[in-house]
Amino acid sequence: MTRLGRCRSVALVGVRGAVVDIDAHIGGMPGFTLIGLPDASLYEARDRVRSAVLSSREAWPLQKITVSLSPASLPKRGSQFDLGVAVAVLAAAEEVPVGTTESVLFLGELALDGRLRPVRGVLPAVLAAARAGLTKAIVPEPNLEEARLVPGVHTFGARSLRQVLAFLRGDDIPAEEPDDLVAPSVGGEYTADSDDLADIAGQRHAKTAIEIAAAGHHHVLLSGPPGAGKTMLARRLPTLLPDLSTEDSLEVTAIHSVAGVLPPDRPLIARPPFSDPHHTSSTAAVVGGGSRTIKPGAASLAHRGVLFMDEAPEFSPRVLDSLRQPLENGQIVLARAESTAVFPARFLLVLAQNPCSCGNHGSVSHECTCSPDSVRRYGQRVSGPVRDRVDVRVRVEAPTIADIDAAVDSAEPGSRVAERVAAARERQERRLRETPWRSNGELPGWFLRRELRLPPDVTTPAYDELRRGSVTVRGADRILRLAWTVADLAGHDRPSRADVMEAVELRLGRAA
Repeated sequence: MTRLGRCRSVALVGVRGAVVDIDAHIGGMPGFTLIGLPDASLYEARDRVRSAVLSSREAWPLQKITVSLSPASLPKRGSQFDLGVAVAVLAAAEEVPVGTTESVLFLGELALDGRLRPVRGVLPAVLAAARAGLTKAIVPEPNLEEARLVPGVHTFGARSLRQVLAFLRGDDIPAEEPDDLVAPSVGGEYTADSDDLADIAGQRHAKTAIEIAAAGHHHVLLSGPPGAGKTMLARRLPTLLPDLSTEDSLEVTAIHSVAGVLPPDRPLIARPPFSDPHHTSSTAAVVGGGSRTIKPGAASLAHRGVLFMDEAPEFSPRVLDSLRQPLENGQIVLARAESTAVFPARFLLVLAQNPCSCGNHGSVSHECTCSPDSVRRYGQRVSGPVRDRVDVRVRVEAPTIADIDAAVDSAEPGSRVAERVAAARERQERRLRETPWRSNGELPGWFLRRELRLPPDVTTPAYDELRRGSVTVRGADRILRLAWTVADLAGHDRPSRADVMEAVELRLGRAA
């Protein structure tokens, strides 16, 4: 006699989930076969599931067990299928009531003693299940709060396979000790709750540039000697940005969940994230990748937030050039032989660099030990195409003692700057409500010239720089973007000639 059991799980490709049918067939000589393009970690589920079932004091079928993961053409990776495989096998063995697995999503890794371990990507998995019409989800208890973020799906958090089976049978849920072997995830969102723009002494022009960058989503290059305050400025930029919308919050949380860096005590990320990879980071660490499981990199972890690359010239040129795609399209496409993963990556880029290797070029108080050729080569380590995509260029000078003393009492609080940024963002959203864009920094050149066309006498400063060869056509468009943001912060309906002139100074880094 042959018997069949079925349940559902989800396979993740990037941050997108696809519902997978797990079918178990029992009949024939003893054995266990897993089919449907499983990877090595999933192939090992045979032994984990069998041990977990026996440890849960359930009978293991002494017949041929064939488990099929469908669609068969979709690669399946990871251990999140363990729970679904176990339930499907027990359903085929008639140990689970008929119909109790319908419209239920099963996610979780099984330990050999039957405990349920947390897995990555629960939020995008439950979102995919909800879109497919599933109304219930059973997940490991540590992932419960994350799963509850999806409306319309009833969730149950379990500590073990025994609890899952009791839930499906309608029995009393047995008590289980929490799994204290599971360490909290590390990394991820940078919190700057105690950081304030007022902490930075002096730097009036640099602070203005940071405010404009936050208001219009403009990329920034900070150049100056060591200790001038470049890192402090970059780390305070997220505090000026508005809270994430509900849609953005779920999208950012899904990326961090797939990466395995979602803070366990905060299942929903509500503030713009901050990511600052070290200058020795590889291309895969920054833009994402992996030979088997494709994971998001620092650029995607900064989605809807800030990507800070300190000591930018020290990064590999290949790493810096790999950012050209997300800077233009707001996403990263990673193609592999078996699948293609798409990760959102619409971040605000902040590059920081010293003027030379020793950091003292142009200083009036310290002697530069670099040769002119060395200074030139150091400045060219950030390629022209990457620089051309940076809207604002700022020279950050070290503050004087007078600046430090004045900052104690007269520095403007960051909360006041954030209010101006929020007001400017609201003006942009109203102006762009019928478009796919939400900020000036995202606008394409054709839209600026056609739909937001300005009088020739207003745009003359930008196009004069284009004629001189100081900027490219892309650079001229970015000057106009900046001008709109300057006007939004000033409360103007449209940019004036003075706004465009200020944008030119910001773009070329001429302002002092």
